Amino acid sequence: MTEEAAFNTPASVAPRAHPRKLPSPTKRELAARGSAVVAAFTRRFAKVGLRQARQAKEGLLPPEQLAKPLRLAFEDLGGTFIKFGQILASSPGLFGPEISDEFRSCLDTGPEVPVEEVIALIEDELGCSLPEVFARFDPQPIGRASIAVVHRAMLHDGREVAVKVLRPGIEHLVATDLDLMEPMFEVLARWTGAQLAGAIFQQLDGFRLQIGEEMDLRNEARAMAVFRSLNDDLGLSLVAVPEPFPQFSSRSVLTMEYLDGFAVDDLQAVIDQGVDPAPLIEQLIRGFFMMTVKYRVFHGDVHAGNLLLLRDGRIGVIDWGIVGRLDEETHWFLCRMLAAVLGEDKAWEDVTTHIVKTYGPAIGEAMGMDDAQLAMFIRAMIEPVLLKPFGEVSFAEMMNATQVQVAKAHGVEFADYSIRATLKRIRLQRRIHKMATDAGGLMSDFDRGYFLLGKQLMYFERYGKLFLKDSPILSDPDFLRALLAESGV
Repeated sequence: MTEEAAFNTPASVAPRAHPRKLPSPTKRELAARGSAVVAAFTRRFAKVGLRQARQAKEGLLPPEQLAKPLRLAFEDLGGTFIKFGQILASSPGLFGPEISDEFRSCLDTGPEVPVEEVIALIEDELGCSLPEVFARFDPQPIGRASIAVVHRAMLHDGREVAVKVLRPGIEHLVATDLDLMEPMFEVLARWTGAQLAGAIFQQLDGFRLQIGEEMDLRNEARAMAVFRSLNDDLGLSLVAVPEPFPQFSSRSVLTMEYLDGFAVDDLQAVIDQGVDPAPLIEQLIRGFFMMTVKYRVFHGDVHAGNLLLLRDGRIGVIDWGIVGRLDEETHWFLCRMLAAVLGEDKAWEDVTTHIVKTYGPAIGEAMGMDDAQLAMFIRAMIEPVLLKPFGEVSFAEMMNATQVQVAKAHGVEFADYSIRATLKRIRLQRRIHKMATDAGGLMSDFDRGYFLLGKQLMYFERYGKLFLKDSPILSDPDFLRALLAESGV
């Protein structure tokens, strides 16, 4: 398929993606970056370590007290750590509001890249001088994200554009950081207990899978072209996707339409501009279910930094580097779960059977439940968060429910921060993981679809609590039933 043909892919087909193969870091690169990681964490956690030592008998410090030094260490290190910090910032349902609020700065900050380096990379990638492409190019970036910088510019035909450029050397940095993160988070687990550490490890598994696609901006350009067409097909008039310009883009440079707006969670700007985000968020969530159920695709990273309330009254969705694609099995499971919540009792049996099949008998054994009890537990865990108003639900409680039950079944208090209890919870998690793997489950092969679906639901919870407190995420049952009927699942 030619590059131009890829941009004309029918809307019913998921955008093609080709993950960029990351380089293998050398021992020297690992040693150098490892030294920087140790130095950053030592500097930021020195005082916390002393405080922890003084109260060792009382147990571990709660995760909230570790949020600031962790965020400062991430910002010191930049690159992949900032990228991971964005997940913490946008997931209060998983990590808690205190931790997410602390990491909010990770959504829109990153180290500067000299504009001379940016221009040199653009010219090298596009094979022409900057003035040949842009009538104006602003030297000051409008965005400094974790793996790229964004500059505003103007094409010669007068159209305002945003130019996204991968940071020089980012592939080597990402590859090195990924090799270092897992052992580092193992140490963090002993500081924070199983709750925060387990959530971080879960996100790290999916993070490894997604980062390769983001390293090639042609994937993002194709995704924007497809989702713009999907928006038109589905009548999502309040949702805007930037237009990509493939003739001015490459693997490391992406030129796209500039959207003028402000972050969806900038509450002061919402007040100052007199915007009502509620109908915009409602259509965004409706569009998510339509695309996911009908086409098996969705934007895979709708954190607050990627949603803009536009001055023309729409909501802009940017940064299409991560796209969720569901295989048949994952799509079937999602549809059966929605059918179950909407009142089809038989569907709950399908949901439970699928979970046991996926994770093996280990999950029931670890929780001290037989299949019937497990089915009741799953229903009690999932049903309320999808049917109750946003203001009354907590995805954190739903996602932690399994860990709480496992701890209870083995005589451990989930909220006990003593070192003994923490180490016991960690041993339990490792035992469950091994049992599931030995039983032929898929816990060792983390499914990208489940990961991204869960992440988007956590993001929606945040926006729902801000602007739709009295509405549930499944606010229109009849619409969803019709959508499921159309899908034929």
